[in-house]
Amino acid sequence: MPVSARPNPPAPAVLATTPAGRPLGTGEAELTGGLLAAWQRRNAEATLPHAVREITRAGNLTNLSRAAGEAAEDEPYHGRYPFLDTDVYKTIEGLVYELARGTADAESEAFYAESVRLIERAQAGDGYLGSYFQGPNPAKTPWSDLAWGHELYNLGHLIQAAVAAARQLDDHRLLRVARRFADLVVRRYGDEGDPGYCGHPEVEMALVELHRETGEPAYLRQAQLFVDRRGSGRLKHTIFPPSYFQDDLPLRELPSATGHAVRMTYLATGATDLAIETGDAALLAHLQELWDDMVATKLHLSGGLGSRHSDEAVGDRYELPPERAYAETCAAIGTMQWGWRLFLATGRADVLDTVEHVLFNAYAVGTSLDGRAYFYDNPLQRRPDHDQRSGAESGGELLRRAWFGCPCCPPNIVRWNAQLQDHLATADADTLTIGLFAAARLRAEPLTVTVATDYPWDGRVTVEVEAAADRPVTLALRVPGWARGATATIGEAPAVPVDPGWLRLTRPWQPGDRVVLDLPTRVRAVASHPHLDATRGTLALLRGPLVYCLEQQDAGAPVDDILLAPDDLTSIHERVGDPHLGPDVTTLVAELATAPPATPELYPELIPDTGPDPRPTVAPRAPVRLVPYFLWGNREPGAMRVWLRRF
Repeated sequence: MPVSARPNPPAPAVLATTPAGRPLGTGEAELTGGLLAAWQRRNAEATLPHAVREITRAGNLTNLSRAAGEAAEDEPYHGRYPFLDTDVYKTIEGLVYELARGTADAESEAFYAESVRLIERAQAGDGYLGSYFQGPNPAKTPWSDLAWGHELYNLGHLIQAAVAAARQLDDHRLLRVARRFADLVVRRYGDEGDPGYCGHPEVEMALVELHRETGEPAYLRQAQLFVDRRGSGRLKHTIFPPSYFQDDLPLRELPSATGHAVRMTYLATGATDLAIETGDAALLAHLQELWDDMVATKLHLSGGLGSRHSDEAVGDRYELPPERAYAETCAAIGTMQWGWRLFLATGRADVLDTVEHVLFNAYAVGTSLDGRAYFYDNPLQRRPDHDQRSGAESGGELLRRAWFGCPCCPPNIVRWNAQLQDHLATADADTLTIGLFAAARLRAEPLTVTVATDYPWDGRVTVEVEAAADRPVTLALRVPGWARGATATIGEAPAVPVDPGWLRLTRPWQPGDRVVLDLPTRVRAVASHPHLDATRGTLALLRGPLVYCLEQQDAGAPVDDILLAPDDLTSIHERVGDPHLGPDVTTLVAELATAPPATPELYPELIPDTGPDPRPTVAPRAPVRLVPYFLWGNREPGAMRVWLRRF
């Protein structure tokens, strides 16, 4: 039987019930329509096949072939980075979901078969696996450079691919490989071994998941050792300071999210998994403090994390320049991974508010409409001559690139899109909790429901019961913090107002029972914190969970001269559908004031007592249309602003 035709993949052996319940996974949650289902369909039909072709063309499989002794002796290592095996692993992790759903094409299925074969063949006798350090004339000796070698990072992504293959396809070949490699790491870096750890966190969350899958306590202990050792300064720090690696202080003493943004979120994700599994309340409390500080002071309006290009770093509190926002797509994925686990550990609705915001903005912007081109960095402003790192290299092209020399983001997008349904809902014996809204079918022990919604374009969410336990059980629905004036209708009863947080309904349910949650997706303007210098004197527009932006092709004047006043909210109206962006897209249309011509002087002198404010009382108006931020850059390159000058 072909792998892609396997019926009814086994249910995942996921973590036990947490304060939020157990996440629904394979066989329990299915996207049935709407934006997230469209992303998942695009992932299977376009992004995954594109990644398979680009990875093959780039030589990643050839590298594994070298390590397996199947390539010519003079075959060079392809690429310059020691972590290119993870492009294969991340792609596999997403691919097995599509194979289980029967949505992967023949080329992707063949890629899976060949990749698994080469991975098995390339593994050394002691369990080691890393094509950069294996094969003829390796660039470095294994384990010689923990700061930059990424060997444990590679193991982490291998474990995640292996666990996914075991759960989705009942295929344990990669799991055997991953366990042999993990066993080698336990022998080498366990309690009695070398007190080292990886320069790039990732293996920590993977080892916890391997423990969940296998029940082996040594993997959980190794994850704990790696988390607690970081900050001891044992890494060989070159190029960047210890803080880049989160190695200047132990995690439990970090006052704020710091250093390389992806490393920070991956470390915090693994530590949150560890806190869940070990019941470490002090660690969990500190991780919540780090999260809250990050959300309050270090996330861009888009939910993007990272303000510095030089070291892809988080930056200082309130260091959030829109033009130089790095906000790497992988950091958005890391933020969602961390937030989802914090939700599982605490049940906090506001944490999921942030996860949702990142999903629809900082994450979604990383992929083009056709699913075959990507942003690596995600600024919130672009001037006409802006040299965006991940922008097209030659004039006239679309802004996103088809691939990168360091292509960590596209395979990460493949795996996250493939798993979207796993982050919708949780359940325990008495409660079904719906945390993120999408058209879906959710099957849990106490309740099976269908969710009908066109969220985020429309704020109405209808939940209808298909089956229910023969006792009172609870249906919990998240009410986002932005949804002031939300109402809920239960059956034929009148609508009642509901506050942000959780709407919990406990009763005996019958098939056909229906709950309608209405979330007002009104347009609202926001200003930034007064300590945030880069966006002082500006406003931004949001609608529901979506951030909006102004592209030059939709403005009747230069975007830098468009002025937005709070009073303009009454003149903004919504337009549904766009021939270039999609039939369901809601754009915002208005006539906004334009600034008078700017002085030609870069720094004009201000002379006291020169008369009244020169700002015109009535400014000329220009027609504008604002589009969802995640859709910018899908037409011709041009200027773009999220933050508009305040009038």
